[in-house]
Amino acid sequence: MNQTTRLADFVPYQLSITSNAVSGRIALEYRTRFGLSVPEWRVMAVLGDSGALTQRQLTRLTLMDKVAVNRACKVLEERGLAVREPNALDGRSHLLQLTDSGRAMHGQIMPLALALERQLFAGFTEDERKQFSTLLKRVRGEVDDLSGDVAGPGNFGVK
Repeated sequence: MNQTTRLADFVPYQLSITSNAVSGRIALEYRTRFGLSVPEWRVMAVLGDSGALTQRQLTRLTLMDKVAVNRACKVLEERGLAVREPNALDGRSHLLQLTDSGRAMHGQIMPLALALERQLFAGFTEDERKQFSTLLKRVRGEVDDLSGDVAGPGNFGVK
């Protein structure tokens, strides 16, 4: 980026504000309908896809700050949407998994999330949507390939 590049033309900035806009719009639905914050929904979504995980694994998979993950896990437990159990493979950690109520809520939210995705990409062809997804995955891979720990949890993400 040269010194004359406008912020609005800086691709990482475009990614950030676009992500915030999309997350904010979707979060409005989660908050209004289900009383969930963005971090709570992200933890639920990952648990819904992956099954039981430790908080360390959740932090890595969501790229959220460990404090945000911890708070989200506590709220989900308090609401009876997730339960913490001892980790048989590592006695120092616990596994968090969705309860039946959590899985039921996840099952209600996913169709809503997919409907919002369809609305968001309604003006795109299927090929454009697939290409966009492929390009985002490539960018994410490039971030992972950068030297150093610039993309680790705690350096950015939802707090």
